[in-house]
Amino acid sequence: MTYPTSDGLVPQIAVVGLHGHGASHVRRVLELQRAGGARLAAVVDPREPGPGHEAHDAGAPWFPTFGDLLSTPSVRVDVVVLSTPIPTHLPLARAAMEAGIDVLLEKPTAASLAEHTELVAVTERTGRRCQVGFQTFGSHALSAAAGVLARGEIGDVVGLGAVGTWVRTVSYWRRAAWAGRRRLDGRDVVDGVVTNPLAHAVATALRLGGATTARDVTWVDTDLYRANPIEADDTSSVRVQDAHGRRYGFGLTLCAPERSPARVVVHGTRGDLALEYEHDRLLLRTDAAQMDKTYGRTSLLDDLLAARADESRALLCDVRDTGAFMRVLEAVRTSADPTPIAAEHVLWRGEGADRRPVVADVERWCAEVARTQRTFAELGAPWAS
Repeated sequence: MTYPTSDGLVPQIAVVGLHGHGASHVRRVLELQRAGGARLAAVVDPREPGPGHEAHDAGAPWFPTFGDLLSTPSVRVDVVVLSTPIPTHLPLARAAMEAGIDVLLEKPTAASLAEHTELVAVTERTGRRCQVGFQTFGSHALSAAAGVLARGEIGDVVGLGAVGTWVRTVSYWRRAAWAGRRRLDGRDVVDGVVTNPLAHAVATALRLGGATTARDVTWVDTDLYRANPIEADDTSSVRVQDAHGRRYGFGLTLCAPERSPARVVVHGTRGDLALEYEHDRLLLRTDAAQMDKTYGRTSLLDDLLAARADESRALLCDVRDTGAFMRVLEAVRTSADPTPIAAEHVLWRGEGADRRPVVADVERWCAEVARTQRTFAELGAPWAS
C-alpha cells in the first residue's frame, strides 16, 4: 500500500523515542519502506542507536532531540511518531504540528485534561492531524462489537466496563524516572494502571459506549490502591457515567497471580458481549446464540497515512475522540494519593528484578467491578478502604 503526499512523494516519517515501544514503530515504518509506502527519514532519542538496532542498521539519520531535527532543513518530515514520556506529549506534538507535521502520539494523550484541550486547539489552529495510539480503535472487532450493540442483539445495555488483570515486576517500575510517578520535577505524570498500561481498556469501553469527548462524561468516581512502593496506583476501580446515563465499571490491576487477556464487557438484558482487545477477539452470548470470532486490525500509522492521502477520511483515533478518556485521567490525576494495600493482603513472588506483588483474590474483585459498576470499597473488598 502506498500513501503519496499531495506532491506525489513518498511520506517521510520520523520516530521519536526508540527504546521500549518506540522500537515497534521503527519496525513498522521499515516494513512500509520495504513496500515502497513510506520512508524512515530520521530517528530521535537521547541515546544514539548502535549496531544491531534496526534504526541504525537502516541508516536513518539520528538526532538527540526533536529540536535538533526540526532545525535541520535538509531532512524533510511529513509525519512524526512520538513514543516518549507522558509529560513530553503536549510540547512535542505542538512543536511538530506548528512545523507542519502530522502526528501519531502514543497514549495516554496528555498528562491532564487542560493539556488535552490545548492539544486539540493546536490541531484546529494548524490544520494538522493528530492520531492517538489507542491501537484498539483500529481493531475490526471493535466495529463488529458496535454493530452487535446497534442491532440490539444483547437487548438493552445495562452496564459496560472492563477487566484487566495483568502482572508487572519491580523492574517495570524502575524502567524510567517517571515510571509509577504521579508528579515529577513539578510536572504531572499520572503513570498508573488506569492511565497507562490498561488505558486501552478504559478508552475502548468508553468508545464502545458512545463516549468520546470530554462532555460525553458526566462524572467519574475513583478508588485507587497500590501494593508496590510507588506513588501511582497499581490496583484500582473506577466508575463512570456518561451523558446518556450509561454506567461503566473498570476493575484493573497489575498485581494478579497470572496475566489474563484484558477484556471490555457489555451486559445487556438478553446477553453479554466481551471484547478481548489484545487479540481482537469478540465473544457473544445471548439467549439465542453464542459466537467466538477473531478479527483483523488496521495499523493506526497506516490509517494516518491513508487519511493524509484522502482528506475526506476521518482518523480512527483522532485526538478529539480521546476527551472522554482524558476525563477519567483527570479524575485520577486530581484524586487523593492511592491507598497502600495492607501487607496481610499481599503475597510477594519472585526474586530481584522479577519480584512482584499479588493482591489476594484481586481477579474476582476486578470482575465484580465490571459486572456491577461498583467500586472495590463499595463491594467490600477486604483490602479496600
